[in-house]
Amino acid sequence: MRKWIFVLVAGVVLVGVGVALLVRAPVEVPVADPSTRVETAQGAVVGFVEADTGSKVWLGIPFAAAPVGDLRWRAPRPAPAWDAPIEAVMLGSACVQHRNTLADFDDPDEDGVIGSEDCLYLNVYAPAGTDSGSSLPVMFWIHGGGNSVGHAGPYHGGTLAEVGDVVVVALNYRLGPFGWFSHPALRDEALVAGDVRRWFGADASGNYGTLDLLQGLAWVRENIAAFGGDPDNVTVFGESAGGTNALSLMVSPLAAGMFHRAIVQSGGIQVTPRSTGEGWADGERGHERSSREVMAALLQRRGESARQARELVDAMDTGAARTLLYETPAAELMALYEPQAMGMVGAPALFADGLVLPSANVPDLLRRRNYNAVPVIVGANRDEAKLFMAMSPEWVERRFGFLPRLKDPEAYDRAARYRSELWRHRGVDSLARTLHAAQGSNVFAYRFDWDEEGSILGFDLARAMGAGHGLELAFVFGRFEGTAAAIGDIYDEARVPERDALSQTMMSYWTEFAHNGDPGRGRSGEEVRWLPWSNVDRAPRIVVFDTPADGGVRMSPEELTLAGMKARLLADESFAHQRERCDTYAQLFRGSSAWDEAEYATLGDGGCTNLPP
Repeated sequence: MRKWIFVLVAGVVLVGVGVALLVRAPVEVPVADPSTRVETAQGAVVGFVEADTGSKVWLGIPFAAAPVGDLRWRAPRPAPAWDAPIEAVMLGSACVQHRNTLADFDDPDEDGVIGSEDCLYLNVYAPAGTDSGSSLPVMFWIHGGGNSVGHAGPYHGGTLAEVGDVVVVALNYRLGPFGWFSHPALRDEALVAGDVRRWFGADASGNYGTLDLLQGLAWVRENIAAFGGDPDNVTVFGESAGGTNALSLMVSPLAAGMFHRAIVQSGGIQVTPRSTGEGWADGERGHERSSREVMAALLQRRGESARQARELVDAMDTGAARTLLYETPAAELMALYEPQAMGMVGAPALFADGLVLPSANVPDLLRRRNYNAVPVIVGANRDEAKLFMAMSPEWVERRFGFLPRLKDPEAYDRAARYRSELWRHRGVDSLARTLHAAQGSNVFAYRFDWDEEGSILGFDLARAMGAGHGLELAFVFGRFEGTAAAIGDIYDEARVPERDALSQTMMSYWTEFAHNGDPGRGRSGEEVRWLPWSNVDRAPRIVVFDTPADGGVRMSPEELTLAGMKARLLADESFAHQRERCDTYAQLFRGSSAWDEAEYATLGDGGCTNLPP
């Protein structure tokens, strides 16, 4: 009984990532339908027709050669051609990752590692009746998961395709150390010249996951017309790490002209210096899981002392280093990365290599308009931080060993508010203001406020999760059934009609933006006019998504700034402990222009001098 309740509540909390709300319940393998046969540049594929939506679906199409053997840590190569038609009725393998809720694949070795290095597959969803002459907008989905977990499979695009008359593509990309790994031994001294360098010169970049996305876009450009899509109207969209990756395509020189609009859900971007990805953690500003630290950890795992391992890594020539890295099995490499929440790992990513991603500061690039400027939507959820806090023993206790309860509801709400506002400031308001100054009135912003979950065993999910990270995903894809039904429905049944109506509204906006680069009044033409971001004081600048009981869908002039956040914090008398006040100030402002050492020293009752951040 205790185990069942723990799984129930843990599962309900985890659906805040959004994926569990989208995963389809296990079904029999669909039967290939000859009417869905499509000829791609690599060969024919045959999909199936979805029973509940009528949409055409193709699963597990290889869009690149398997990045295995000598192609590990190399830019993806085009998929080889095939002769017999592929029955595209089953998902391709997820990419290598620690076992987690977002990728419920078998773990036959029981080593905690799932997926395969052979994982570069994509899925296509097209409305019923679509053919090669349809030329519909393409929506190119990039899944989230901290760039270290997840896969494309849970994001079923059939409903979105039917509602908005679009073609949806969702793809896998390499994750964790297979997706982003930088070491001098992996860089070829001689790069291929000419146009080919755009791809194979990128072997040296370390940004293999980003290159997978570029290869996916190249596949779309070459093949999507056969599925009824328009290769000259492609919208990249993604959530969390997927949103970050969508932004990375906006700043990647190699992505120029490959997409035409972008939607960034709960994202943000910061490129990583090579030194962080390659140096020792002590004294060289390297990451604790830089390539050198990982190699040393691998040698220690094989019996060397810490000192010997470090000396061996420093003494290795290129050939020895390459041999060590390439001959290490995937599971052994993953064992060097400790899984954190939901199986994610802490590893450097998005390297400023100067080819795939710019070596310049990203905000400076945006201000100079030195990026792929396309119509863009940026947005976040009001309570982003609550997903992560709801899983933390710092904030949630388990009474009798299994009943979850907030330890201090007021402190929980206060901390979640400040942390979520910082997320939104970085990923929405500050970003939108900069983009608007660079590219004008084709920048749009939103805040997702829906928080009408129910309760389970007396645990108030509306308060614990609220409008948490990832909760908007089910609304965007229009799918609320699936695994969540097996572990406990988070939705208040009495409010389901309002929930579904809000989902229809969001799908209408998302797909209208894909059609025309402006969400306007949605595909229906009946929604509230979504106005572009404005830098004019008190002008409407963001759309708020909520149900009528909580104010409905509406434009708001609200803008989060560091100055405004600081003013609220300095006036906030609700803190019960000085430590909490000092920590909050440091979390919000340290490292930014708003940090004031003297103000920190005298903050609140007694200052923070004796409470270093």
